[in-house]
Amino acid sequence: MKKYTKWVLILIGIIVIAGVAYFFLSQRNSQNNQATQGKRTTTEINVPNLDTNSATNNNINNVTENSQVKQEEKEPVETELAHFSTEILVEDNNRDNNLEITASKINGTVVKSGEEFSFNETVGNPTPDKGYEKAGIFVNGKKEKGYGGGNCQVSTTLYDTVLKVDGLDVTERHEHGKEVGYVEKGKDATVAYDYLDLKFKNNTGSDIKIYANVTEEKVNVKIVKLS
Repeated sequence: MKKYTKWVLILIGIIVIAGVAYFFLSQRNSQNNQATQGKRTTTEINVPNLDTNSATNNNINNVTENSQVKQEEKEPVETELAHFSTEILVEDNNRDNNLEITASKINGTVVKSGEEFSFNETVGNPTPDKGYEKAGIFVNGKKEKGYGGGNCQVSTTLYDTVLKVDGLDVTERHEHGKEVGYVEKGKDATVAYDYLDLKFKNNTGSDIKIYANVTEEKVNVKIVKLS
């Protein structure tokens, strides 16, 4: 009986020791799991910060797009105010050459509100080094050959376009004294560098832009308002 009691006590001791060991192991695992969860929580909290570069890129893209929109907004709106054309009646390659050079010089010219336009200042002296050739011109009512012959048709076409626009006030203009054929009498505007000019002042209240070109048959001028 004593022997049996001894083994029972040993067995109970083993069970107690095993229980205590299990308890401590359980506590240790629980602490490790909590530490691991804490670390994961910290990582999850930091994850949103990884989007910083993306947000910065989005801001940069927005700035770029806004800049492009502002640049597009700066482009002026063009509204046609008037246009006029004169027919080319003379078959002369030199004259056609002069017409094209002169039209290209006034094409795209912007005259700001309150400013005065000068044909001679814009076109300059029609000399050979600028590509001009000799063609028919009027000198004291007589037809002769001179560099820039044909320029008067461009100035006349511009003049008649200007007459159609309220607020473009002609400040200087001269007639040929003879009919020129490409426009009715009294509607021409002759020019001669340094002493006969075509001028007008822009009193429209808006900036304007001049377009000019030459085709095989006509000289064309258009004036638009910039807004």
